[in-house]
Amino acid sequence: MIRILIIEDEIRLAATLADLLEHAGYSASSVHNGPDGLTLAAGGGYDAVILDVMLPGMDGFQILRQLRADHTDTPVLMLTARSELPDRIRGLDAGADYYLTKPFENEELLACLRTILRRAGDTAGAPLRFSDITLCPETPALVCGGREIALSAKELELMRLLIVNQGQLLSKETLLLKVWGYDCPVNPNSVEAYMSFLRKKLTLLGSAVRIRAVRSLGYRLEETLEKEAAK
Repeated sequence: MIRILIIEDEIRLAATLADLLEHAGYSASSVHNGPDGLTLAAGGGYDAVILDVMLPGMDGFQILRQLRADHTDTPVLMLTARSELPDRIRGLDAGADYYLTKPFENEELLACLRTILRRAGDTAGAPLRFSDITLCPETPALVCGGREIALSAKELELMRLLIVNQGQLLSKETLLLKVWGYDCPVNPNSVEAYMSFLRKKLTLLGSAVRIRAVRSLGYRLEETLEKEAAK
């Protein structure tokens, strides 16, 4: 299920938006201040963010700039009561995918949301690269130096998240949420098992890329100085 984060300090409006989204078939979560909103959005557990501009603690522009500076590419739909052109330009320049002024019709918001999700989906099949490996989602396979190895659906999604968030630690909770979803009963050790599968495949490819586990914090990709000899 597609997961949407609502960052909106008007509690009644946030609840209304959550009901609207869930009725439309999405899973929605709400948070009502800037710092908490940034933490959740940066965690990578959501497919899109609905972001208000005026928030306590940190405004929407600050949140958006920080997300983009950290290479978080989650689609963002900004909401604001400000309709002036300079404000709209400021939001788009900060990295917003769409800018919607209040008040708005429910169908208008849903149409905007579908648009930014579709844009994100348009690049989902594009190859992703890190160091000497290329992830080919359409195959799906991992390629290194002319060698290729097939990936399962879960392996593909885990590797995609690691490459997209290269250099950042992804917690086990975030990976479970993104790959298995909210409602799927799954053993937390599943992440460790699939990471082991991916490590073995990287070794078989002779790649210089390794998956590093940082105790109690999460996983990230790293490049070693020397390649392993492929078996």
